Amino acid sequence: MEPAATIAAVMAVVNTSHLIIHLFQRQMLRNRARRLRHRGEDIKSERGTDLSQSTGPCAVNIMVAMGHVDAVERRFWARKMSTDWWDRIVLQVWDESQWLGNFQMRKGTFLELCELLSPALKHKDTRMRAALTVQKRVAIALWKLATPDSYRSVANHFGVGKSTVGVAVMQVANAIVELVLSKVVTLGNIQVIIDGFATMGFQNCGGAIDGTPIPVLGPDHQASQYINRKSYVSKVLQALVDHRGHFTNIVGWPGKVHDTCVFRNSGLFRRLQEGIYFPDHKITVGDVEMPIVILGEPAYPLMPWLMKPYTGALDTEKELFNYWLSNCRMVVECAFGRFKRRWRSLLTRSDLSETNIPIVIAVCCVLHNLCESKGETFMAGWEVEANSLAADYSQPDSRAIRRAQRDALCIRESLKARFLSEQGNL
Repeated sequence: MEPAATIAAVMAVVNTSHLIIHLFQRQMLRNRARRLRHRGEDIKSERGTDLSQSTGPCAVNIMVAMGHVDAVERRFWARKMSTDWWDRIVLQVWDESQWLGNFQMRKGTFLELCELLSPALKHKDTRMRAALTVQKRVAIALWKLATPDSYRSVANHFGVGKSTVGVAVMQVANAIVELVLSKVVTLGNIQVIIDGFATMGFQNCGGAIDGTPIPVLGPDHQASQYINRKSYVSKVLQALVDHRGHFTNIVGWPGKVHDTCVFRNSGLFRRLQEGIYFPDHKITVGDVEMPIVILGEPAYPLMPWLMKPYTGALDTEKELFNYWLSNCRMVVECAFGRFKRRWRSLLTRSDLSETNIPIVIAVCCVLHNLCESKGETFMAGWEVEANSLAADYSQPDSRAIRRAQRDALCIRESLKARFLSEQGNL
């Protein structure tokens, strides 16, 4: 290669290197300028100088003047959504019937719930945006649980992004599980429950038990375990309720599992069997002692602490026993009906993950108890809409299991005789 060509090649390499270094330094200075804009107050304190009183140019302006950085205003590109409907209509204009019809509770109950959840839901504003208030977050969650509306529809109502709705629902759900679940879904005063069922016709009763299916999306693995006898994917919610229809114990299992299997594998069964769920409170019926019992449908096992109806050919005495038992056991079926009609998202196939769906079901149980205890009116229109939504997901039929223990048979026979004698005295 000629000397002149060699020198030209070397100079080209040198010039290219200088250009790369210049661009690299320029980028570093630009990044530094951005940091200075966002840390103006911190830099003032670090230098020990009150720059608000200075008339000279700041470091960023000097670098802009020297051409090291571009004077470009930093912006966060986000579509501004209207929140007028929530801020100016719902909070300020809606009356109690509108609150009840859309959030399943009156405004006073809603505000009490917000106060309970506030310790877990208070968020601070960031530089990019203001945090959603506790009230708005709770309202979004209640609206989503109370309706079959899509995430996009709920987002448009409240002037937030679609993903914000999903985040708000689970934030509120986790807060309810953490702060409220153990206080609301609990046995409570057993004597009040016993007295309540006695008024309804059954002595020494501590609750009624049943299961109900909740439609869900099939998980990626073992999906067949969630297909129930009506051939749709679901989870089973087993619940024990008191005389008022409040949930006192809940457990969930995959939909294929029969109610009896769910019950036998639950902690409730173990504690009842060990005699530690209820206090030791026995009454004498005829010539046998009867502990506190729960009432179940024919699918459940007959136990000394679990009474179920007679099946097969029934005489007058057995029909009378079944009448009084069914009259009291209906409380759990009514509870499930009100539960699903209030929280209508449970009537359609939920798109929540396998991890989140049990949390949301438990939260709806908490909200059911809260509404019932506050005396929130159950509106007739909910039942019409609920029946329409539930048409595609019918309740599986129960299958009777005819196993029984000798002691349980004696208790049931004595109860049958008592009901007959009381009927004769009327």
